[in-house]
Amino acid sequence: MTAILSWLDSAAFVIAGVPVAWSEVLGDATGAACVVLVARQHVWNWPLGLLNNVFWALLFWRAKLYSDSSLQGIFFILGCYGWWRWQRKTTGAPLVVRRTRAIEWKVLAALVVVATAALAAWLAHATDSPAPLADATVLSLSLAATWGQAEKLVESWWIWIAVDVISVPLYVSRSLYPTAGLYVIFGILCVFGLRGWSRTLRAAAASR
Repeated sequence: MTAILSWLDSAAFVIAGVPVAWSEVLGDATGAACVVLVARQHVWNWPLGLLNNVFWALLFWRAKLYSDSSLQGIFFILGCYGWWRWQRKTTGAPLVVRRTRAIEWKVLAALVVVATAALAAWLAHATDSPAPLADATVLSLSLAATWGQAEKLVESWWIWIAVDVISVPLYVSRSLYPTAGLYVIFGILCVFGLRGWSRTLRAAAASR
């Protein structure tokens, strides 16, 4: 295990004088593949996402983005739930794309605000995190988006887009340039995902 961790920490190549670790390369590759597959509503996005969580947990911890690193563990649990949820049959039919209900929006909004405030305060006082508010916001919004994705809520794509907007400058500030660039691509893929799921929703409504 020590040898594997050492290899993941080692440099795959260098960009602008900054070494890029194998954990970042593999995390970015699995992350990109995961987003493409979820946009296509392919269930194999979930196991790829689990691999992505492992690589990024190490990467973000080394970059002192402790909230993002811890988030990967929660993502792993939610990924297992999402994998089960997308394969589970209910009333003989697979899970379908739907809109977020008003009560779900209210609960998610309340949880995001409380979680962001509490986590940002903890990061600011208990760690050497360089960006506690941004780090905490990425965590709370990402959890909300992942749960929405597991339930196939079309609006989960809007939350992911917000995560991408916040994440790009955050990762640039920590010299994680490939990951920052990947999040730009994520934002574009999220737009396609939003359009694709919206089309599915409209087609389902028209067939009723």
